[in-house]
Order: sequence, then structure tokens, then C-alpha cells
Amino acid sequence: MRTVVNSSFFTHHSSFIILCCLLLPLGAFAQKRAGDYIFKVKGVEFRMNRVEGGTFMMGALPGDTLADADEVRHEVTLHDYYIGQTEVTQELWEAVMGKNRSKQRGEKMPVEYVTYDMCQEFIARLNQLTRRHFRLPTEAEWEYAAKGGRKSKGTLYAGSNDPAQVAYTTSKDFDDHHKPVGQLAPNELGLYDMSGNVWEFCADWYRKAPDGKPSSNFHVIRGGAYDCDARYSRVTNRFMYDQRRRRMEVGFRLVLDTL
Repeated sequence: MRTVVNSSFFTHHSSFIILCCLLLPLGAFAQKRAGDYIFKVKGVEFRMNRVEGGTFMMGALPGDTLADADEVRHEVTLHDYYIGQTEVTQELWEAVMGKNRSKQRGEKMPVEYVTYDMCQEFIARLNQLTRRHFRLPTEAEWEYAAKGGRKSKGTLYAGSNDPAQVAYTTSKDFDDHHKPVGQLAPNELGLYDMSGNVWEFCADWYRKAPDGKPSSNFHVIRGGAYDCDARYSRVTNRFMYDQRRRRMEVGFRLVLDTL
């Protein structure tokens, strides 16, 4: 059972941010700050940014000449949720799992070389530590957040029309290596690396169209990667990926339902 610190313990003043601390078991705790949640698990901190739900047009942006046939435009409505400010880092993975099998090592690097099932095992252990219900984003949640949600400016990449500002790709200081998270500009929701760095698993099976038949063994990955052309880092680009495979270019980001 978690303990909630009553907000009356804090000084009420317009210049202060009210901070709520949620004490969690097994060396984990969370703070609510300015609408977002900051979690700490075994000394490793990560932030979940709030996304205000709404109705949006999922799929290719108007006038995008790079759009593929599977970027079918259709209307989607989402409720509020939280999404990771960054991709899951190697230090968080190691804190939860004990071992880090990423090929390109670094505490602040995105975890990679993981299968879909390995991601789910990590999430199950994280949920046990925090007594929360973290999960992978749906494809719609991922795209809505990448586009900036209700604050969207309609850019091709997550936060800019210039991929060099927001995405590590083959056109941005390419050295065949992903980079520490959060180094480039964030998008409208304060989210980093939703374009470039590493591909990110979504919960959905890949479908060519919203009402199409799901592909066996292939989940959706989004966002492009450091070794891809920038076109694959567009916020609407979709890719199918065998859930059993592991590559240095594929990681993931967390989602948490509103509390």
C-alpha cells in the first residue's frame, strides 16, 4: 500500500511548485511535479510527461511527399496518459533487470538489442517494483505524442521540420552509434528523441491499414534510428519488425495510464 504525502505539508505560494511524493516499496519512489511524474528506481531517475488526450488525424501529414502507402490517414481519439520523456536508458534497464546486454554501452544511452518479450519482462519487473502499470505505447499514443499532442505545430519530425535539430540520423553527425538520450531539442511536449536515435517498439501488431489483418510475429516500431536516412524518422513513418529479433537500432519508451 503506497503512502501519499498530503499537500498541506507544503507551503502554498504562487512562486512554488506543489510537489507530491508517493512512497513506493523496494527502493522506488515517485514525485509529481508540474503535472508530470518523476520516478526513481534503485537510484535511477526517469520522467513520465503528461499527454492531454484528444482527437487527431493519425497518418501522413498533408503535403508530405515522403509518406508511404501504409501511413493511412484516419481519426483517432485518445484519453490522457503519460509517456517517457526519453527512451528507456541502459542504467534504468540494469537497475531493474540486473544485466545490460546492449551492444553500444553507456548509462544514458538508450537500451537496445532487446526483443519484444524482453521489453515486456522489463516492464513486468518495473511494475512489481513500483506497483504501477507501465506498458508499451500503442501506435496511436506514440504518434500523437511525437506530433506534440494538443500543442502540435504539424512538423514532419518530432519538434521540427529540420531533422538535424531533433534527430540523430545518418544526416546528423553520423558515426554509426546512437547517442545519450535528451541531447537534442525536445518536441512540443518536452519529449526527446522521438525522431532518430533508436527505433521504438509499440504494442501493436503491424497492419497495412487500420482495419487490416495483423502480421504474424511483426510488431510496429517507430521513430527511425541513428543509422537510417532522416525520412524514416518522420513522426508518421511506420516499420514492421520481427518481435523475436534483436538489433542495436531498436529500443523502447514507456507509457503509464493517468493515475
